[in-house]
Amino acid sequence: MPRSVNWVIRASGLLWIGLLTFLVPAREASGHPVPYALPVQIAGYGVLVLTFLAWALVDVHPAAARHFSRWLAVILGVMAVAAGFASAAGGGGTAMVAFVFIVALIAGGDLALPTALAVTLAGVLAIEVGCLVFSSGLGGMVGLALVAASGLVIGRNRAAYRIQAEQAAMLLAKNERLQEEQRRADLLDERARLAREIHDVLAHSLGALGIQIQAARSVLYKDTDRAAELLAAAQQMAAEGLVDTRRAVHALRTDTLPLTEELAQVSDTYAQRYQVAVSFDTGGVPAALPPDATVALLRIAQEALVNAAKHAAGQRVAVRLDYRQTDVRLSVRNDLAPGAAPGQEASAGTVNGGYGLTGMRERLRLLDGTLEAGRQDGQWVVTAELPRPDAEIMAL
Repeated sequence: MPRSVNWVIRASGLLWIGLLTFLVPAREASGHPVPYALPVQIAGYGVLVLTFLAWALVDVHPAAARHFSRWLAVILGVMAVAAGFASAAGGGGTAMVAFVFIVALIAGGDLALPTALAVTLAGVLAIEVGCLVFSSGLGGMVGLALVAASGLVIGRNRAAYRIQAEQAAMLLAKNERLQEEQRRADLLDERARLAREIHDVLAHSLGALGIQIQAARSVLYKDTDRAAELLAAAQQMAAEGLVDTRRAVHALRTDTLPLTEELAQVSDTYAQRYQVAVSFDTGGVPAALPPDATVALLRIAQEALVNAAKHAAGQRVAVRLDYRQTDVRLSVRNDLAPGAAPGQEASAGTVNGGYGLTGMRERLRLLDGTLEAGRQDGQWVVTAELPRPDAEIMAL
């Protein structure tokens, strides 16, 4: 509710209480006026008016904002004492207990609990003293005190609801920020995934194309027919690379064949292209894999075959895919070229120190997989392992 509306309502209540106070005089049971009741009520109402004006001034004046709570506690305490004592005189002045109620309610909602208790107790004490002075009886002493206490209880409940609403708003804003950060992280992950996919496709296609062009150059002046054949194969590779790139950009794997068929096709293509012996074997019971797992293992096989063509040309290659109980394992082995330096340890890069296998390792890490590459028994071995998606179901 706007501040101005609040103050209009409060001013209207103050005016109405004044009318009740002075239109209905306080009288004893015998019908005689209560001694000194009217002067006390006039004084009490005057203090109410003055403190009301001070309250409004503190509330709207910018300079008082820094000490608002301190001034408010003092003003509300004075109002509670004045209204409480005057209400005990009886008659229409009893309506001034409404301001004790309002003061306790506002103190309970806007001030700290010890301060709110002090303000309310001041009002209750003034009521009790007034009832003793004007002989209002036990009913007045208890009833008017309960009105003041109920204002404090309602004010504290209102403060609790306000705090809960503020906390809920903060949690909602925090949740919205987290969702925005999550959307941003998902977008960055998708960009990184597409970047890896395009890199892998282009590295495979352009790597094979470079090897083919190099071979064509080496025989260009010796055997033109062979050079023409190699260039035709290079053109075919470029076309195939363009198709693979389009598939990667679309990022929809509905057209991806089962992994065994994809690997068999890649192995056959490599054997025909480089005129080398390539074997492809499978073990275990084949099972469907998620598209991202299929693509990851396929790209690793392609990267490993391109590296074999670069650095172990003419050497035999063995590709094997094993469906084990808890994971799927792909291994690509190729004999090392004659004269290769012994003792080289496996590294995160490709055979030539590039970053193809590093990218594959990152891809597998996102799928909770592992990748190893290095020398073993005179061969270069690339091994990739991915957990089977149905392994957790079988464990359950």
